[in-house]
Amino acid sequence: MLEPLRQGLPPLDPTAVSSAASCALPARYEAVGDARRFTRGTLDQWGLGERFDDVCLVVSELVTNALRHALPDTARASDQDPQVRLHLMRWTERLVCAVRDPSNDSPVAREADDFSAESGRGLFLVDSFCDSWGWHPLAGTLSGKVVWALFRLQPAE
Repeated sequence: MLEPLRQGLPPLDPTAVSSAASCALPARYEAVGDARRFTRGTLDQWGLGERFDDVCLVVSELVTNALRHALPDTARASDQDPQVRLHLMRWTERLVCAVRDPSNDSPVAREADDFSAESGRGLFLVDSFCDSWGWHPLAGTLSGKVVWALFRLQPAE
């Protein structure tokens, strides 16, 4: 089990964010494709299309983990309100991808001993492709958690 980690996460002050976008995702595995399309469109709009491959891989893993591990099977089988949300936030030199889900359980990073396995390497890949990542429980009236990944951006010339 991973302890909540905020280290490396930019402040969540909305006035400090230069651009932000989010989308609700249905509780179906097809939502991973929706998340990739949303990420592609947002990064292109922000002039960050060259970062798509790394960001898309991380978004895919975070959304897949939320759908697979954070939702009860009954949520995936019904057409109830979306419970997973993807947030993309851009600062001048940082991009954060955050996936919110309703589970209070911490993410579990598995040992990456078997690289031929078809699952179990998601957080290892997230760690490999972003500059830092972590998670934190939601506060107030919201239950669940946010798992985030940070990418450093080159300053505009």
